[in-house]
Amino acid sequence: MARLFSDNMFKNAFLNNLKWLAFFLLVPTVMGLAMAMIFNNKFPGNRVFKMAFFAPLVISPVVVAKIWEAMYRPDTGLINSVLNTITGIPIKDLPGWMADPNLVLWCIIVAAAWRQVGYVMILYLAGLKSLDSTLLEAATVDGANRWQQFWNVIFPLLGPVTVVVLVISVIDSLRAFELVAITTNGQPGGASQVIANYMYIEAFNNYNMGYASATAVVLLGIMLVFIIPYLIRTARTELEY
Repeated sequence: MARLFSDNMFKNAFLNNLKWLAFFLLVPTVMGLAMAMIFNNKFPGNRVFKMAFFAPLVISPVVVAKIWEAMYRPDTGLINSVLNTITGIPIKDLPGWMADPNLVLWCIIVAAAWRQVGYVMILYLAGLKSLDSTLLEAATVDGANRWQQFWNVIFPLLGPVTVVVLVISVIDSLRAFELVAITTNGQPGGASQVIANYMYIEAFNNYNMGYASATAVVLLGIMLVFIIPYLIRTARTELEY
């Protein structure tokens, strides 16, 4: 265990997991809530758009990794092709997304968030459907505008859903593995390394089972820091009912 905390690669993987966690807690959560608020209203094409945003969740992470890997290709990828068309910058001068140590982790996180947003949206939509409509009607009668209704009535009532979303986001960000393993395997130079992938490499590539087990214990401990308070809160809530 002492070796683990002096291992620069593990420290880097841990830091990358924290970046992943911060991004997941902020971006997919806010975007999922915003889309749920939009799709909770009736308008033409509502179901089609909902299915479109939910679709990435039912796609295998392996397929998601391959899709985004193709999009990030520096010469033939969709992103650089679009940038080349819009800006006129030669493709050779555009970023090599997955080869740049400063960009590669964020590229993978964006791919993961693409899959996560639909999940968060569905959770919040389920929460919105269960809200007591009389409370919103009362807020309307009191003269509350749409933002005041959201901030003072809807968002507080969605508190239990938000807790679930945050816990799921924490777990998903800490167990991030497939996208990293398939796209970069932690490269270049460990810039995209995460704890789960580092544990896999130590266990099955380097055959350091003991070291990999110590890494797994640390990862489990980090997850428990977030999960145990949630379980305690859930148990207390159920007892109150």
